[in-house]
Amino acid sequence: MGDRRRSRRLAAVLAVTALAFGTAACGSGSDSAGGGDPNTLEVWTRSNPDPAATYERVFAAFTKKTGIKIDYQPVINFDQQLQSRASTKDLPDVMINDTALMGSYQSQGLLKPITPASIAGSDQITDKTWSSTVGIDGRHYGIPYSRQAQTLMIRTDWLKKLGLKAPTTWQQLLTVAKAFATRDPDGDGKADTYGMVVPGSAQNGYAAWWGASFLWQGGAQIIKADGKGTYTPAMDSTAAVNTVTWMKDNLFCGDNAVIQPGAVTAVTGTATNFQDGNAGMYLTGPYNIATFDTTLGKDKYEVVPAPAGPAGDDVLADGENIYFGAKTGKTKQEQALAAFLISPQGQQLAMTGKNQPVVRIPVNSTLDAAEVRNDPRWSVVQKAYEDASQQFPNAPDFAPIKQDTADSLNAVFTYCGSDVRSQLGELNETLAGDLKDQDLLK
Repeated sequence: MGDRRRSRRLAAVLAVTALAFGTAACGSGSDSAGGGDPNTLEVWTRSNPDPAATYERVFAAFTKKTGIKIDYQPVINFDQQLQSRASTKDLPDVMINDTALMGSYQSQGLLKPITPASIAGSDQITDKTWSSTVGIDGRHYGIPYSRQAQTLMIRTDWLKKLGLKAPTTWQQLLTVAKAFATRDPDGDGKADTYGMVVPGSAQNGYAAWWGASFLWQGGAQIIKADGKGTYTPAMDSTAAVNTVTWMKDNLFCGDNAVIQPGAVTAVTGTATNFQDGNAGMYLTGPYNIATFDTTLGKDKYEVVPAPAGPAGDDVLADGENIYFGAKTGKTKQEQALAAFLISPQGQQLAMTGKNQPVVRIPVNSTLDAAEVRNDPRWSVVQKAYEDASQQFPNAPDFAPIKQDTADSLNAVFTYCGSDVRSQLGELNETLAGDLKDQDLLK
């Protein structure tokens, strides 16, 4: 197992090295649309058609206000297309993509460093939010655009039928989950309901993405920063062993299992039991609220804070940053676009309208998500982000770390007889290799 992970990790490093070599000389020349026009910015987002329509509306408002044109390209296979463009030394001017990708992009030389004070309105973003855009060298490489935090979606009609309340602790979570799985909350006389939905596949790191909140609530960390730009793997800690053992024994395995069948191969696109109506809880991101309102019904569920574990109630937070491609020219136009996107006007446009919002929790501190949307459920999400959340470390390239963690957790949850301590000890050695490959191991 360790050798296989190591081989994949080294292959990834070689790919990054090749890409960095190909992009080191990125300059201002471009054959793409708008590339030679100083008043046109080429902007990429990782978007399907519905959120892309929201971006179109936002960019149209920016052009109307400033006269700067936007050559907008919603890209599905974002990283593949970005690598292709980087190999031709022709990066987009501006990209909007996940916060967790910053370390990877920066290590490949794809990003232009940012001085927050150069962006009008930067002082309306909190220090906590800005801190997630700091690279290994202490410089900023992104501008916060949208943030979100996980909360618990729960069937209120099932709670009422069974005489239960939304859980606030891990033990209460298990009590409610077992009741949902065994006491016929939908009243059809069949054993066809499940306590909780889990996207537990190793694919794309889902097991680590979903499990991170439980790790933090149990007092565990995946890697620890030493404050000097290096990190230590931490998945062999007592807290990690205890937390993963609790998850295995109480959620996935044996007579205690309370999650949907096939959870260990489920990704978010296939973990649809909550919206399908046969699972009672889902710890997930707020982007699902609109979907659940339509498929399940707004009157059948509520959004509540995640139950607390032994070390608290922190949940995974993530979001999107605005990145400037590492090329010369158009800096003032890029700064003008960023200033608009983080302004109250730009943020509100991105949070409202008939299409899918592309800003969940506003990074502009003058705005309240619940007030903008006229939906009090969003105050739960905003409070979770502000008061009880952590983010994956994004100064390193966290992708291999997340993937190796997901591989290990998925194996533990799949093979219920596995020894958690030894599995996590092996994972810790693999994480040390991940950090060493990036020259970040303490």
